[in-house]
This record gives sequence, structure tokens and C-alpha cells, in this order.
Amino acid sequence: MTTRQRKIGSGFGATSTTGDVLRGIDLGGRLAIVTGGASGLGLETTRALAEAGAHVVALARRPEEAEEAVKGIDGVEVGELDLADLDSVRGFAERFLASGRAVNLMVNNAGVMACPPARVGPGWEAQFAINHLGHYALVNLLWPAIADGAARVVSLSSRGHQLSGIRWPDVHFTGGYDKWQAYGQAKTANALFAVHLDALGEDAGVRAFSVHPGVVATSLARHIPREEMIANGWMDEEGAIDPSAFKTVAQGAATQVWAATSPSLAGMGGLYCEDGDVAPPAPPAPADGALTEGVREHACDPDQAARLWALSAGLTGLDAFA
Repeated sequence: MTTRQRKIGSGFGATSTTGDVLRGIDLGGRLAIVTGGASGLGLETTRALAEAGAHVVALARRPEEAEEAVKGIDGVEVGELDLADLDSVRGFAERFLASGRAVNLMVNNAGVMACPPARVGPGWEAQFAINHLGHYALVNLLWPAIADGAARVVSLSSRGHQLSGIRWPDVHFTGGYDKWQAYGQAKTANALFAVHLDALGEDAGVRAFSVHPGVVATSLARHIPREEMIANGWMDEEGAIDPSAFKTVAQGAATQVWAATSPSLAGMGGLYCEDGDVAPPAPPAPADGALTEGVREHACDPDQAARLWALSAGLTGLDAFA
């Protein structure tokens, strides 16, 4: 497969921060939506975009807590959204569209990782549903505003996509659950969503990207047992985090902010990014299963992306392009 995945020499890297990638960029008059925008990487994304002049709609399941988190950041409003509940997604979209505003930047940041087995909606596996289907539904429902603003849409994927492609015969793990395979599938779905949304939206001026933020110590890891964190080298026996194993939150949010705003990406789309640049193709998977730099072919294949879009449309009953 011919790939467009190659570094563009952005000048940024693994230690670049949101401040670095936004230096000299004025987002005045722009409206951004950030899911999970009041905690972790989402809060840093909200803060950085707002400080660059954007008006940010920070979406959260618990709006009261979100209001506290964003207090003191000018230019931010909080919206209620539960990605596990399509009625909640539809409710936010209807309220936003009624405001008559256009969306210029959209960062699909919210998600869950390696959670215990759970079902949402009509029996969907929770990681696939929350990380992918909820965002798929939100973008399709907001499409008139996204198209009106010729938006950049950025979806938070992960190097974890290397753990699993889309399990076409059993995307909902009805035949047995593995939390890391489920996470890998969901992160592959985030990357493939960007590939096909970009293909569909390009004529309207909408471009889409997916990103790997790096390893960051946030509440996303709340479902991972302490023993597993120690085994992975993320903390020692006393529970102390090894700072050398993690990016800071400002470094972790930098790539999604860069993908949403960088002039160097003008005319591009459908790409997977990491460390403040377009990611190269991943090397062959090592024998020990370690995750590597780059994107696997299964997460950037346009045929797989179109197939996932059709599956998602069937599951949610939504397709703005039908």
C-alpha cells in the first residue's frame, strides 16, 4: 500500500509542549470543541487553545466538576456530554446546532483505557463504544457546523493501536474479553475514522487527523492495577512514578494541539501524527510485542477505514454523508 505517512520536518519533537506548537499562532475568532476538555490532556488542550484566543467548548460527563476545573480560563464554556449514551450525544449536538455557531477546531480527546468488561447502549463493548462510536456519532450530528467552519477534526488515537486491528467478526468481544486488545481495537478505530472522515470531508474544507500523545500519567490509567504498572516499569515498588517514562501533560497534549492548528498541515489530512509531526510507517512488529514508533498499516488503510465507517453507520443509525 502506498503511504502518505512520512515526517514533514515540523521542527517539533517528543519534548515539545503546547506552548511551543502554538507560538505565534492567533486563534482569535475561532471556535473549538474538546471532548473530555476539563481533565488531563483535554484540560491542557482547552487551556492552550483558549490562551491562543479560541473560544473553547469543553465537554464533560460531569459539568459541575468541569466548571470548577476550567475556572479562571477565559473564553471557555462547558457542555454536558456522555459518549456512552447516544441520547446525550444527540442532546448536545441539538443544543449546539441551535446556537447557529460554526466549529473551526474539534479535538476528540475523551476516552477510556483497559477498563474491566462493560457494555453500553444496546450491548456495545465499552471501549469501542466510548472511544469510537460516541465520537463518530458526535461528528456526524455536528456535521453542518463542522462543514460551515471548514474544521480540523483531530481524534486521539494511541500507539496502542498496534495491539489490535478491527476484529471484524466480533468487534464487541462477545466471544471473550481482553482489555488491551479492546483498547487496541478502539485506538485503531480512532485512526481509521480520521482517514475516512478526511476523504469524505475534504471537498467541504474539513480535514481530519489522528494522534498518539505519548505516555502521560493521567487518570486515563485509573483501571490499571498497581502490580501491572510496576511490571510495566511505570512505577517502583513504593508507588513512585518514574518521570523518565512519561511525558508531561503539556508535552502529551502538544501533538493534538499541533494537528488542530498548525499551518504546516494545510492541504493535508487523513494522517496519523506523533511527537509533533506526521508519523512514519511503523517497522515490523518486534518478536517481544513491544510497541514502536509509527503507524501500522491496519490503522491507515483507506479500505479498512471505509468498512469501519459503514459498520459505525449501521450500529448508530447515523451517517451525515448518506
